[in-house]
Amino acid sequence: MTTTGVQEAGETAERRVRVVLVDDHRMFRTGVQAEIGRTDETGVEVVGEAADVDQAVAVIHAARPEVVLLDVHLPGGGGVEVLRRCAALTAAPEDPVRFLALSVSDAAEDVIGVIRGGARGYVTKTITGADLIASIFRVQEGDAVFSPRLAGFVLDAFASTDAPPVDEDLDRLTQREREVLRLIARGYAYKEIAKQLFISVKTVESHVSAVLRKLQLSNRHELTRWATARRLV
Repeated sequence: MTTTGVQEAGETAERRVRVVLVDDHRMFRTGVQAEIGRTDETGVEVVGEAADVDQAVAVIHAARPEVVLLDVHLPGGGGVEVLRRCAALTAAPEDPVRFLALSVSDAAEDVIGVIRGGARGYVTKTITGADLIASIFRVQEGDAVFSPRLAGFVLDAFASTDAPPVDEDLDRLTQREREVLRLIARGYAYKEIAKQLFISVKTVESHVSAVLRKLQLSNRHELTRWATARRLV
């Protein structure tokens, strides 16, 4: 962290914000907490952590943080599922819980998916500690925050009729079905998908059947071509 970053972080110490970290990598959560969770210096108090969707929903309802740092890809349905199940807290007229996506991904469907789901911003994991702290406070105050490279992209995506948000076929799929679709299109076997998503092979088969039915496709080869044409692979 630069000297300027330390000074900026110090300036926030008079304010306080309660934060929950949601990421399925424990070492990453530990690193983020070490970077931003020095409350006396940064003003950020980490009040909970979670590694999957169910844990996240439980911790968020119990802790009622002001800001949630939310990874996009999580076991149990992803960040969009967390947003869906916490919608009442997000929309609370008083003391709303606000979400800031923090992800390694800058894929269009990931960014637009969580923003449509109710997140107030999206930053990538290349962000500095000082910038992340500043972003947390801005989200707490109700601002929309994006990594510089994503800001123009998000505006263009919402303005364009060809952008992922208005893909009616893709919108028919749940977040989990999209995850399975992407892995199938990348050539993963059912067993590999089950292991990566922490679900059973039978559940993978059910998701694939649902995707094929909703998209009116006949087999995984057609599905792969469909996903490739939309740059989902």
